[in-house]
Amino acid sequence: MKQEIEKHPFEPFLPDGARILFLGSFPPQEHRWCMPFYYPNWINDFWRIMGLIHFGDKNHFCISAEKRFDEAAIRAFCTAQGLAFYDTACEVRRLKDNASDAFLEVVTPTDLPALLARIPRCDTLVTTGQKATEVIAGTFGCPVPPVGGSIGLTIDSRPIRFHRMPSTSRAYPLPLEKKADAYRKLFK
Repeated sequence: MKQEIEKHPFEPFLPDGARILFLGSFPPQEHRWCMPFYYPNWINDFWRIMGLIHFGDKNHFCISAEKRFDEAAIRAFCTAQGLAFYDTACEVRRLKDNASDAFLEVVTPTDLPALLARIPRCDTLVTTGQKATEVIAGTFGCPVPPVGGSIGLTIDSRPIRFHRMPSTSRAYPLPLEKKADAYRKLFK
């Protein structure tokens, strides 16, 4: 039986002046969300990493008593920092009933040049997992950077730095502090 196609549930988050575009593969199923924004799964460490890097506190964006992230604080922070978000797939099929990239089939990849045209100051693409990295490499015909590494690209005559970061999923076997060290390099 063919799995149904899921359309991306969020609009791209593209604040004015955005310089860094974070690209995952696709959000988890809605029942795993603790907020309707990027990296919505309470057990994903993306917002803990951002809290640790920028505020010295992994719980800065957490409302721990409610097991959710502070979406308003996150949106304000991302707008002030020029951080944009979307994913490398607009439509997917889940081959298993979970959030694992290993079981996601990309049906419709994101038109990344069109997305970048909407944020003309963006000079950095960041992927946060293997599937997203593979989609970028396939789209632009470039090599896959090592985890924690980057390469230079030219997209529509525009120089872009493409960083491949460790997955923020807790399934990725790297301690939070080590993941934060890798992400910290983006902001130097």
